Amino acid sequence: MTEPTSQRPMSQPPTSRPPHQPPEGRTQMSATLHKPESDEFRADADSTTLEPARSGAGEAPATRGRTSIAGGVVEKIAGMAAREVPGVESLGSGLARTLGAIRPGRASVTRGVKVEVGERQTAIDLEVVVEYGVSIPEVAAEIRMNVIGAVERMTELEVVEVNIAVSDVHLPEESEPEASGTRLQ
Repeated sequence: MTEPTSQRPMSQPPTSRPPHQPPEGRTQMSATLHKPESDEFRADADSTTLEPARSGAGEAPATRGRTSIAGGVVEKIAGMAAREVPGVESLGSGLARTLGAIRPGRASVTRGVKVEVGERQTAIDLEVVVEYGVSIPEVAAEIRMNVIGAVERMTELEVVEVNIAVSDVHLPEESEPEASGTRLQ
């Protein structure tokens, strides 16, 4: 007794198909990825799923890559913006300012500024010395507005908070040099 060689009914003619395609209803499995003949799809390096290819021809230049902003950049912007506010004498604690005075070439824009930077947001901590006689809440509000405006404008990061610690009040007589010979005679 002979066994039938095909599962198709006798009334259907045999189908011709290229040898590399599986029979109808079956799926061919392959362990390798074949490069597509067009650039319509590309394999993602971290997964096996395919996503539409991104060709540069139709996209805006701003979307062709990723921009990361270092914390030091945000610190400098925030430090400069805080120093621009009237009533701010300096940034940093008394110790940091004293060390900065000892090493004159080392005065840093980032002294008294600490930041946390995420992908889309940042938080800023400032340590400020204000001038004697100014309204500290008003100066703090101006610092916040100026820092938030500068950082968001320059980096497009959302500033979620600006914490301000007033560490000292600068007195007018602190900046006047003492007259020589007045203390001892």
